[in-house]
Amino acid sequence: MKNNWQIKKLDDVCDFENGDRGSNYPSKSFRTVSGIPFINAGHLKDEDIDFCEMDYIPRERYDLLGNGKIKRNDILFCLRGSLGKFACVGELNEGAIASSLVILRTRDGLELKYLLAYLGSQLCVDMIRKYSNGAAQPNLSATSLKKFTIPFPPLPEQKRIAMVLDEVFEGVAKAKANAEKNLANARELFESYLQEIFNKPQITQIKKGWKKKKLGEVCEELSAGGDVPENNFSKIKTDKFNIPIFANGITDKGLYGYTDIARVTKPSVTISARGTIGYTEIRKESFYPIVRLIVLVPNKDLIGLSFFKYAASSIDFSNTGVSIPQLTVPMVREYEIPLPPLLEQESIVAKLDALSDQTKKLEAIYQQKLADFEELKKSVLQKAFNGEL
Repeated sequence: MKNNWQIKKLDDVCDFENGDRGSNYPSKSFRTVSGIPFINAGHLKDEDIDFCEMDYIPRERYDLLGNGKIKRNDILFCLRGSLGKFACVGELNEGAIASSLVILRTRDGLELKYLLAYLGSQLCVDMIRKYSNGAAQPNLSATSLKKFTIPFPPLPEQKRIAMVLDEVFEGVAKAKANAEKNLANARELFESYLQEIFNKPQITQIKKGWKKKKLGEVCEELSAGGDVPENNFSKIKTDKFNIPIFANGITDKGLYGYTDIARVTKPSVTISARGTIGYTEIRKESFYPIVRLIVLVPNKDLIGLSFFKYAASSIDFSNTGVSIPQLTVPMVREYEIPLPPLLEQESIVAKLDALSDQTKKLEAIYQQKLADFEELKKSVLQKAFNGEL
């Protein structure tokens, strides 16, 4: 660190203001669809404030609050749950904060953008780890936040650092946007080919030998998972508990079941049935299905396992007609898929597998690029606060 730099506490360079936690705190019954913004931790996204699902309070309630009222260019910092999330309110000059947030207000001698860069740096992460309580629901107090130390160069140097960081991060943001666009394009390429095969209009008329079948017509078994067997499971695989238990569409094994419980023994396709519905996965090993999972065992004389998985994954299961998305066995039985002869199914699967492999390779490349950009930002920030920028 340079000789003319100092180390200061945030309390030395900022003013802090908690939300009003007294009797005037606006409970949910006071929230409205318009009025004065009432900002909580969930509204802080990507170092900005998301107004899409903003809460509001009426002016008469806002006027009762003794503190926690924002001013232009205030910084909001999350003290509970997602520790360290922050955002600058910018030109917003009226609003109130929930009890999960605290306001940071820069004093003379501290450049706003320099402070924002600090809050997004590893230095701030280290401070959070030092002062958070380490509980399952970690939290900080404003008193602890005031103790955070910050490298403090003269104001002209702060402004220069902030300007350089702006230029660097603008370039990184553009590069990330391009990588994310390419990543989306790679995924859309595979999805468009999948839809071309399975959902093209009049496909059963233009393809000779193809039929349209309901899922229930091409399965020899179609069932839903049950309850976890009481006292017949383990969180680790043992000689006794060695059959994987699946509760949703993902491949992770969270539990293992006892060997003589009822289970699926034939190769199958599973579909996640609650929450994030419609996620499909091939299961070739024996397993025990529990709630949130629908199991389809295809009739191998009619449809191949891999073709069945691709066909099922092309279905839009989202419109279930209920407030909480979920699928039932009767619903799944009625969904239709196009069904070509078995030899043609194998040819289609070969093409889809090849395109899927290519897509996954592209995804890996672009995911690595995105990771590299994040590392670059961390490296630049480290240099900035070490006086090496």
